[in-house]
Amino acid sequence: MNQLLGFLARHFHWLLFLALEAVSLLMLFGTNNYQTAAWVSTSNAAVGQLLEWRGQVEQFFLMGQENAALTRRNLALEARLAAMSQLLARRGIDTSLVIRQQDSLMATLNLIPAQVVGNEMNRQENLMTINRGLADGVRPDMGVVCGTGAVGVVYKCSDHYSVVLPLLNRRSHLSCAIRDRGFFGYHSWTGDDPTRVWIDDVPRHARFHTGDMVETSGYSSIFPRGILVGRIEHVYNSPDGLSYRLKVQLSTDFSTLRNVMVIADEQVAEQQQLLREARNTENQ
Repeated sequence: MNQLLGFLARHFHWLLFLALEAVSLLMLFGTNNYQTAAWVSTSNAAVGQLLEWRGQVEQFFLMGQENAALTRRNLALEARLAAMSQLLARRGIDTSLVIRQQDSLMATLNLIPAQVVGNEMNRQENLMTINRGLADGVRPDMGVVCGTGAVGVVYKCSDHYSVVLPLLNRRSHLSCAIRDRGFFGYHSWTGDDPTRVWIDDVPRHARFHTGDMVETSGYSSIFPRGILVGRIEHVYNSPDGLSYRLKVQLSTDFSTLRNVMVIADEQVAEQQQLLREARNTENQ
């Protein structure tokens, strides 16, 4: 005790100085809007940088698994393309024309590569952070995809980071269709299993099977048609009995997700602006 009192007595002036500095900083940032905004902006940038460094370390150790998964995905896509080409050839359709049309469609999409630097999976309304923002051309309401399918929608942006509303969020509702069937519904997540989602409002006259693939419908102005979402695992009746409710196993493993792409399509942005103007006109 005597040693502690002696230490405090010897360094009293330094301790008093630090206490007064802390009080002055609290008063400065607590009563001035400009300094408060500057502090919040700086702290957000610092947190984003720390998250990015952590993501780079995790990505280094998971790179082998990710490359293997991408290789399997590419092989599956090549096999599917070859099967489609054979089918079109048997029906007398020019496959080179189809390929040129597909290439023309992909050329209209501007894809911005990004990395996941923050990812939540244990909440009802999970959020994801990526290391691209306004300075990179990312804007709210842009779709986010990866090598295995749809990921989510950009929610908010700063200059160099963006927050994404992933499929694993109760507020996320993506328009989906059953591949090669034409019937569609809306995705939802109940907040329990991060590997499965639900597709609601599928009409009763729809014909499909468990194991069929679910993809984006293209009816929204965020995602083009055909981006994989998952595979039908089980079929239920809706609570009112008027439609089906599908349990879908996601094609994307959100627990290991690192590399994504933001769809920065000018035509999509034009559609969104037109929809916003139409809604504003209705509200007037």
